[in-house]
Amino acid sequence: MIAKIIFCLTAWCFLSASALTQAQQRTIVLDASQVQGPFNTFFKTSIGAGRANEGLRADWQQQLAELKRDTDFKYIRMHGLLTDDMGVYKIDAQGREHYNFQYIDALYDYILSIGMKPFVELGFMPSALASGDKTIFWWRGNVTPPHSYEKWEALIKKLTEHWTERYGAEEVASWYFEVWNEPNLDGFWAGTQAEYFKLYAHSARAIKSVNPNYKVGGPATAGAAWIPEMIAYSKTNNVPLDFVSTHAYGVNQGFLDEFGSTGTVLSKDELAVARDVLKNRQEITASAMPGLELHYTEWSSSYTPADPTHDSYHQAAYILQKLKQTGNSAQSMSYWVFTDIFEEAGPRFEAFHGGFGLMNTQGIKKPAYFAYQFLNQLSATELKNNDAQSFATKDEKGNVQLLLWDSTFTLPDGINNQQYYIKDLPPAKKDDINIRVDGLKKGKYKLAISQVGYQQNDAYTAYIRMGSPAQLSKNQVAELKAQANGKPAQEKIVRIGKDGQFALNLPLRENDVYLIELSVSK
Repeated sequence: MIAKIIFCLTAWCFLSASALTQAQQRTIVLDASQVQGPFNTFFKTSIGAGRANEGLRADWQQQLAELKRDTDFKYIRMHGLLTDDMGVYKIDAQGREHYNFQYIDALYDYILSIGMKPFVELGFMPSALASGDKTIFWWRGNVTPPHSYEKWEALIKKLTEHWTERYGAEEVASWYFEVWNEPNLDGFWAGTQAEYFKLYAHSARAIKSVNPNYKVGGPATAGAAWIPEMIAYSKTNNVPLDFVSTHAYGVNQGFLDEFGSTGTVLSKDELAVARDVLKNRQEITASAMPGLELHYTEWSSSYTPADPTHDSYHQAAYILQKLKQTGNSAQSMSYWVFTDIFEEAGPRFEAFHGGFGLMNTQGIKKPAYFAYQFLNQLSATELKNNDAQSFATKDEKGNVQLLLWDSTFTLPDGINNQQYYIKDLPPAKKDDINIRVDGLKKGKYKLAISQVGYQQNDAYTAYIRMGSPAQLSKNQVAELKAQANGKPAQEKIVRIGKDGQFALNLPLRENDVYLIELSVSK
């Protein structure tokens, strides 16, 4: 495949306008002078991480800094900020309450130091404040309501005051405060919906008492649930609500399946994930608070950290397709998560195990990583574009970028993700794609073409071909990183004539992703 691309470019495989009119499966025609408007970068508002305590690890921090450099995510959200391993709250033998924010300080200081901000998830319950002993995950996050809502409110107020003193009100006012995680699932909240709303009200009151400009919201539900109920509760009870949040995943069966043992199945619904987002936006528009921000604080192809869709080359095109379908309906779509340093099911024993991360434990970048890296290489102004599987942008210098993909559902009937996506899966070839850009200024341009797909920035297929070793040697890690670095597969200088037209033909396979960059060259 790469040989064909190189041959095509070396031979200057450009097409005349008449050739582009021939019958082809797909053609993208752009005009650099025809602007759609500012490019909406909601996709890089936020990214997820497993739990707060993992953020104290050196390798976690190193990976996050690399991710920030390549993708420019603005916020990071994680579970477990108030769990016992963060040492936040205790009651001594005399019954006195003690607050300790040193671990949180170390984590948030680092996040801010690399130019990111916290999307604060308030949870889970410190055991000294819990009404029961029900927990979730290997690290035992307590999911019971507080035994005293007043003491919970005092804790949240103390923490918010501490952040204000440490970072300043202007900084904290730029954060988001989200109350709890997936309270509509019994595994994550041992209380009722009414008890969640009570927890939310106490949390919102605590935060707003420190500064009314701080942003608080919820309900952070699974499956796009409780949005109308959340808005109605807040409106009826005069409880502050600055945004609503929820989650969606693109599979059809199983919940809290930490090891993928039940077998998840990727949804055939062409609008999976996006359908939930569009529904929530309609619910908000029809509500008493039609201007509320909508934040999807978790989303991915699958809700188990043992699903090989996350590692597969298919995931890059999947991500781009879902973001394109979402459009302007959400203010953020926070991919869950950035790294396989993620211990809900405990430490994992395999280098690639279907983990949620854009990177694996050793920092090897998965195809999904490059979907976000390529998105970040687009410019601030979007061009008019009728193609349903691409983004086109330009900058003030006249540089033009086109990010295109093929999104094809390939999972056979009667087989689950864990059986299918662990294989070496050569894609079927599709018709070539024809690209034409009009309205360019005459002169020299550097053409750079980057690709993600089967055996292109595809560490997982290379790993399978190594024999899928559970543990990787240093040399194997280096080899896989070298095969997945996101660098252009081809770079050439091209000349644009007085007609201002550039045309290109590229081979296309199922779930290929291309980034084409035309940069003005002196």
